[in-house]
Amino acid sequence: MTDPKQKLTPAEIDDAQLGEWRREDETLVAHFDTGDFTTGLEFVNLIGDAAESLNHHPVLTLTYDRVKLRLWSHDVGGITIRDIELAKVINERAVQLGVDFAR
Repeated sequence: MTDPKQKLTPAEIDDAQLGEWRREDETLVAHFDTGDFTTGLEFVNLIGDAAESLNHHPVLTLTYDRVKLRLWSHDVGGITIRDIELAKVINERAVQLGVDFAR
């Protein structure tokens, strides 16, 4: 297993197959279409529960029909396995709610 405090290489991040998550500088970013505010709020609450259980918290923005997420490990200034794990859980929660990546 990768050290949770070790920055991942671009190849390691790409190998994680995170769907439409994109690298921006030293962060992972994704945009999800929720269709409406109520679904977006439910999605954000599911993300919050996952973040608390993993003790790793995203930066997120909720608008009427979209949720934008940014992940990085502040303590190392880059993307670690903790970000990959949270992104995968967020993807699972999106599927659970029928939420898709924004196009």
